[in-house]
Amino acid sequence: MTNSKSVVILGTGAWGSALATLASTNGHKVHVWSRRGSKTLAEVLEGADIILSAVSMKGVRDVVSGLKSLSLSPEIIFVTATKGLDPQTTCTPSQIWQEAFPHHPIVVLSGPNLSAEIQQELPAATVVASSVISAAEDVQLVFSSHRFRVYTNTDTLGVELGGTLKNVIAIAAGVCDGLQLGTNAKAALVTRGLTEMVRIGVHWGGKKETFYGLSGLGDLLATCNSPLSRNYQVGYQLACGKTLAEILAHLQGTAEGINTTKVLMQRSKQQNISTPITEQVYRLLQGEVTPRQALEELMLRDIKPEYH
Repeated sequence: MTNSKSVVILGTGAWGSALATLASTNGHKVHVWSRRGSKTLAEVLEGADIILSAVSMKGVRDVVSGLKSLSLSPEIIFVTATKGLDPQTTCTPSQIWQEAFPHHPIVVLSGPNLSAEIQQELPAATVVASSVISAAEDVQLVFSSHRFRVYTNTDTLGVELGGTLKNVIAIAAGVCDGLQLGTNAKAALVTRGLTEMVRIGVHWGGKKETFYGLSGLGDLLATCNSPLSRNYQVGYQLACGKTLAEILAHLQGTAEGINTTKVLMQRSKQQNISTPITEQVYRLLQGEVTPRQALEELMLRDIKPEYH
């Protein structure tokens, strides 16, 4: 194909593999790297145009420091597809990448993208966001296809926070379904969850309208309604009486919402942001309340106007 790019995917989990398939189907040269693989980072990165990180949040800093020790072409575009917050600094993945590589364009890829459905070639859409719009457009071309629609956006932080914050609400939605509380309760929870996401996201610097797009509301709807979502599974199984340790022992991959909830509680207390749903999810994960008590607490909150 004309304008074929060399794309390196860091992370061979379900998400990294799904993205690798999309780029390679479009005729790009794709190399994948995993810590457990036989190739070094330096070998895999030779001639790379785009480096996409799909590692879990806890692996981001290691990968960044591994790359910093290499001499990379200044033309390389970094794409981050990790959804989470750094427990030490409360930074988002793109903030960590940008700090390490201040002269490179950083693109965030986020949306309602359950890996298993993408691997089955079911239709999906996503957002690529960057302050350098030409970089976002390059990444858009690499992954766009008739079954994977890619939109661009300039609100990098908002797009990234949408995908991160909704994981906390997805745990609550799983609890709601596990307790069989019905459609009305679930609709109310997800709607108020979106309000909470917007409140946090705007306070941190994201744009309000971004949270009503694919990477906010879109991703929220996908993960709050699908058993394929690991965060939903955590909530659902907690509601069915399993312990968090039992659930995590059998969970394939990382439920980023667990770590995100902790970091979010810490940061929203410091900044005095009201996060009632996050607070109950946090208490539930800490074992301070049962799933039913957590949802009752939300129902018993003071009555107030819907919008301030």
